Amino acid sequence: MLRQYELVERVKAYDPDADEAMLNRAYVYTVQKHGAQKRASGDPYFSHPVEVAGLMTELKLDQETIITALLHDTVEDTLATIEEVEKLFGPEIARLVDGVTKLSKIEAMTENERAAENLRKFFLAMSDDLRVLLVKLADRLHNMRTLHFIRSEDKRRRISRETMDIYAPLAERVGMYEYMREMQLLAFEQLEPEAYGLITGRLAQIHSQEGGQVDTIAFAIKQALAEAGLKVEVSGREKHPFSIWKKMAERHVSFEQITDIMAFRVLTESTDDCYRALGVLHQTWQMIPGRFKDYISTPKGNGYRSLHSALIYENSMRMEVQIRNKQMHRLNEFGLAAHWAYKQGGVQPDGQVGWLRDLIEIVDASHDAEELLEHTKLAIYQDRIFAFTPKGALHPLPKGATSIDLAYDVHTDLGSMAVGAKINGRHMPLRTPLTNGDVVEIIKSKRASPQLSWLSFVVTGKARAAIRRAVRAKEREETAAIGTKLFEEIVSRLPGKIGKKAVKDAVKRLKLDDEEALMVAIGTAKIDDRQVLEALVPGSTKDLPDPDDWPRQERAISIRGLTAGMGFQLGKCCHPVPGDRIVGLKRKGEGVEVHSIDCMTLADGVDADWLDLSWGERTTGAVGRIRAVLHNRPGTLAEMASTFAGNRANIVHLEMTSRDELFGTYEVDLEVSNLAHLARIISALRASDAVAEAERL
Repeated sequence: MLRQYELVERVKAYDPDADEAMLNRAYVYTVQKHGAQKRASGDPYFSHPVEVAGLMTELKLDQETIITALLHDTVEDTLATIEEVEKLFGPEIARLVDGVTKLSKIEAMTENERAAENLRKFFLAMSDDLRVLLVKLADRLHNMRTLHFIRSEDKRRRISRETMDIYAPLAERVGMYEYMREMQLLAFEQLEPEAYGLITGRLAQIHSQEGGQVDTIAFAIKQALAEAGLKVEVSGREKHPFSIWKKMAERHVSFEQITDIMAFRVLTESTDDCYRALGVLHQTWQMIPGRFKDYISTPKGNGYRSLHSALIYENSMRMEVQIRNKQMHRLNEFGLAAHWAYKQGGVQPDGQVGWLRDLIEIVDASHDAEELLEHTKLAIYQDRIFAFTPKGALHPLPKGATSIDLAYDVHTDLGSMAVGAKINGRHMPLRTPLTNGDVVEIIKSKRASPQLSWLSFVVTGKARAAIRRAVRAKEREETAAIGTKLFEEIVSRLPGKIGKKAVKDAVKRLKLDDEEALMVAIGTAKIDDRQVLEALVPGSTKDLPDPDDWPRQERAISIRGLTAGMGFQLGKCCHPVPGDRIVGLKRKGEGVEVHSIDCMTLADGVDADWLDLSWGERTTGAVGRIRAVLHNRPGTLAEMASTFAGNRANIVHLEMTSRDELFGTYEVDLEVSNLAHLARIISALRASDAVAEAERL
């Protein structure tokens, strides 16, 4: 663990103007606050924030970041407060500490909800100041280094999975490859211990058998470049164990079939020398077709710049070579953090983290914890292609991305208005996957809206989040339209007209946000007719019978043919209603299932006793289910709801099952009196211009 004076000396070595007194005060503060707390390793807890601060000094970050690293766990794990931190160290450091602090003390949340809330707060803090991300990555790296001290295997695996899914890809996206590789290796060891042991063992065996082969090849590369007059540094290594395992899994091959397990890095003096070195190597050894990538002219989304090529060495041995200049190398290995070492005048780097704005949009658009975690993982994984707009703007996208993904990457409004696309001048379906170098023109219309079917082929988190948000808004609008029709039918029962003030008062009495929320609540059956009437005109329902006495279907069904006291339930597969011929299935230890005679489920009832049943005289209604296909244009859903209301049928449940540019399909459960009542409703639907098809399910 770094001593106090050692930490201060490290900071002063690259930042002579750093406030030594504040650094000392922060060190002492974290030691005092964490006090006698211990880590799973048995070390004092304050050793963790001190080591995280040490990692920050290796990246030569400013004193505010170092102090944030020292204090990052005080608010979460001690009695310290953000107000106290602000009083002692100023508002900037308090804001940074608050950004890193997790919400782990909220006990009411599930594990996924807590993780999602942590990410939500974390990303929002990152959008304000990216140093929050740097501290968080260092915090996670040190926690992974000490993970083996935790006794619970489940906890180690959970932390490792979160690291592999969230933090390693985040490190990659900001170009911190050293952090990414170490996180992946440590997480891989916990998640796939057998594979980890196999691969590291084979690598050690190869290293011992072949001895200095890596050094020999590195020397040969350096000699070939020196003879061409190039001054370079060459280093070599076996490939990362996790990278080898990933390749084995993706290609479905064994370790012995992975031929390019050695990688070499060439550092040049200038960018021109990078291309000269590439030419020399391609003339000296055979290049493997399809394995060359130029990330200098077209950098990765995180700012990574390098030339990549794969060559065949002696004895058909494959090797990967990366060529870059020394400045590129530092930025590649430490990415965003390297910018902070050279920042001037407090200007924060922004060029390589435009993807962060997409994450913030996803945070705003996500409906629940599962969505946020799903979209976040989609957004930060990186396996990218590059597409262009007609004006030449470059857009890096994940492999498999479509024109819709690109449209949302340009702007959310463009994605929402997309109706077609031209790829390289040709009209192509919106679901067509893009390839490197495609020029994509989005054809838009102000009358268009996002389609639910797009979710089956879009791949970016930003697009999925925006589509779901738009579809939910559309569904809410249509549900409100249903509610409005039902509301008009409810109001018609009152003796006089209802003014706007009465509606506003009703909204308040029902504790809803606004009039639209009232219509949505009615449309989704969250409130019944009686509640609406009472909210509009208090006392208007006092002469109505109590709801418990109303002849609703669950209290007004009798079945002939059952033994007195025998339990039964109507089949949810066929939804029988009075007028249907019905039979019962009785299995040992279970109640009777009542089905219509033509129900397909009866074919599975060979092991049950069959009962000949009929409807009793006290039966006054049941729930029937219909499927309606509506034209996809404004007002059709409201017209269907009006048909139900006009035929005195109450909607119990409504669900959209599919939708495209022309039609929307709905399944609706209705309270009806009998089969004839249900048949009249279906006939009325078929007579409506809004309905393309209607049938009973």
